[in-house]
Amino acid sequence: MSYHYTSLSEIQTDLRSGAVSCRELVAYYLKNIEEKNPVLNAFVAVYDQEATQRAEEIDQKIAAGTAGRLAGMVLGIKDVLCYQNHGLQAGSAILNGFVSQFTATAVQRVLAEDAIIIGRQNCDEFAMGSSNESCAFGVVRNAADTSRVPGGSSGGSAVAVQADMCLASLGSDTGGSVRQPAAFCGLVGLKPTYGRVSRWGLIAYGSSFDCVGPITKSVDDAALLLEIMAGADDFDSTVSQLPVPSFTQAVAETTVQKHKVAYLREGVESEALQPEIRQAMQAKLDWLREQGHEVEPIDFALLSYILPTYYILTTAEASSNLSRFDGVRYGHRTANPVDLMELYKKSRSEGFGKEVKKRIMLGTFVLSASYYDAYYTKAQKVRRLVKNQTDELFKKYDFLIMPTTPTTAFPIGDKTEDPLQMYLADIFTVQANVIGYPAISIPAGTDAQGLPMGLQVLGKPFGEADLLAFSKYIVAKEPANSLA
Repeated sequence: MSYHYTSLSEIQTDLRSGAVSCRELVAYYLKNIEEKNPVLNAFVAVYDQEATQRAEEIDQKIAAGTAGRLAGMVLGIKDVLCYQNHGLQAGSAILNGFVSQFTATAVQRVLAEDAIIIGRQNCDEFAMGSSNESCAFGVVRNAADTSRVPGGSSGGSAVAVQADMCLASLGSDTGGSVRQPAAFCGLVGLKPTYGRVSRWGLIAYGSSFDCVGPITKSVDDAALLLEIMAGADDFDSTVSQLPVPSFTQAVAETTVQKHKVAYLREGVESEALQPEIRQAMQAKLDWLREQGHEVEPIDFALLSYILPTYYILTTAEASSNLSRFDGVRYGHRTANPVDLMELYKKSRSEGFGKEVKKRIMLGTFVLSASYYDAYYTKAQKVRRLVKNQTDELFKKYDFLIMPTTPTTAFPIGDKTEDPLQMYLADIFTVQANVIGYPAISIPAGTDAQGLPMGLQVLGKPFGEADLLAFSKYIVAKEPANSLA
């Protein structure tokens, strides 16, 4: 029997009626993993017995009327989130054999609401990548076309949802790592405001950029997961102390006020965009105008500076964050080093992959005494200018719309020899991370080859309720746009 659900509400309706049980759901997803994962490579560890046992326990809770809000949601978690007594490698050989000693706040909160975690998902090494090709566990393949990438770094998390190996996934977004794979796989990917969700238990890449975010099939599920994960804890000093509004109530509203919407002119008119994406963007903007929203083009003067600013600052932070992986305390340790220096050098040389080494070297360079002011200090100043300019923009507009990516999923190996082309895949997603704004990618139809396209909406800081409601409105009210 097929249990191809698109939202948790559908599952819970069937759970209440007895049409399905949590145990049957888990068995269905495990069967899909067994059949599809050998090709797609989305999961690096599957918790089959544990998930089955937990499903049976939650079935009992449902029968007793004591089940949590996520009862029936089968989740996967990206291989950068801690889950106590489970393996954690961040897609890297340098953490071979490492087992988490505690559970990340985001993971703990979904478990407390009776989510079922079915496994750990493949990702670019230390979340550094836009294609899920830089991983010690091998390449992840897009289920829409297995010759193409799924996006990164949360590629395994997106493909697992796309291929119906779980209902939703928890990923991390440092420069688009939830939104870009969501776009390539035809899903919803949400990056919350920086500080909305605790980073406790998330392996750090760029500490001032990283966000935990959900990848789902529906805006409703993204809203529910964010509502449950969000809020302060006792461990992360950067997490917001603001109260968490009801995101689920916001998306349940059937009426949406008329909004002032800006769109990035380069995101519609640029010849560098794939033609189908340009056409889909224009069609959506025309539809919003027809619905009575005020839609205007804007030019963002600092657009060309955002990507280099992002890579200068994130590589600098990565250089610092990854210094803890030295072969001394945990993970890979080189065999028979002659002294401490050789232990450090060989352990890191053997354990880190090519992309991670490249970014550590770049980060170390921009933080060096001779170049600190020339690169790192200037990038921080540009970051402030980008934020100031975006703040001014949002005094006039409610939302900013642009494509999630300039192209649909590209062939595996297509950009690995040209890092600049790979980095340009993030051109529309990094702004939200540089300034800490919330952003979401929602499906925008398919191109002529049947490959998914994504539309991205940026909202105001801590304005996820409005952002989710507007996104739900676009998805629910607009006819699907397919150019296939």
